[in-house]
Amino acid sequence: MLAFLDLILISMANKDFYQLLGVSKTSSAEEIKKAYRKMALEWHPDRNKSSEANEKFKEINKAYEVLSDPKKKEAYDQYGEAAFQPGSGGFGGQGPFGGTYKQGPFTYTYSTYGGGQGSPFEDAGFSDPFEIFEQFFGGGFGGRTRGGTRRNTYSITIDFMDAVKGVSKEVVIDGKKQTIKIPAGVDGETRIRFDSYDLVVDVRPDKIFKRDGYDLYLDHEITYSQAILGEVISVPTVDGIVSLRVQPGTESNSLVRLKGRGVPYVRGGGRGDQYVKIKIKVPSHVSRRQKELLQEFDNESKR
Repeated sequence: MLAFLDLILISMANKDFYQLLGVSKTSSAEEIKKAYRKMALEWHPDRNKSSEANEKFKEINKAYEVLSDPKKKEAYDQYGEAAFQPGSGGFGGQGPFGGTYKQGPFTYTYSTYGGGQGSPFEDAGFSDPFEIFEQFFGGGFGGRTRGGTRRNTYSITIDFMDAVKGVSKEVVIDGKKQTIKIPAGVDGETRIRFDSYDLVVDVRPDKIFKRDGYDLYLDHEITYSQAILGEVISVPTVDGIVSLRVQPGTESNSLVRLKGRGVPYVRGGGRGDQYVKIKIKVPSHVSRRQKELLQEFDNESKR
């Protein structure tokens, strides 16, 4: 068992966790999460049939388990992988032959008995990579049934508006053509469980709307005079064009809330809001007459 433990640690030596996920030490928790999601979906053995997929998937999940935990990340930044290897100092309990064992700042328990039962990742101080993946995706990609059998998992990419409004898609699953219904409000991390398989939904970004949970955001330009004088303008929503009154004296980057114009809740019972960020467009070229008027305006403002 000890030899196998050493093999796990040695085989993953010299692997830079930041490079594995394509992030830097200054990346935010959200950036690390997004990078993990992209890499894990790409290398999951259920989707990637290359010979190196399984090992790559393990490495990605190990990197995410460390970098997503502030304490583990701090230890890794200071000591590298040595923080998680036996002999790095601060070990307690009964050592690597059973009982409680401390690896760096982290403690885990395992036993050498049982003929190889249990997860070798847990024995090495890290979780089963499939369990990490399933927890990240709500417990489902390639999830296990109660009997321990892994469910088949498929992925689908849909347009932004289809995710907001819901859509029916014709797909071929296990050689059979069928129509599936994707409910309104799903996001890029949504997992849908059908009778015999799971479906992971990915959503293409939109050119106009940005989504944060069930709220939507968009930038909308207005002219300098509209900002000063106020005016009713037309702005897009996922339900079509609506009228919005810009108050006189509106400043650039002001947020205007359109209540209930956001994304429907997946389980029903309401919607998020839409926020319009006002951007004042300053013309790069003005005529002589416009310059005169602006000068007059400036002079009047100083009185």
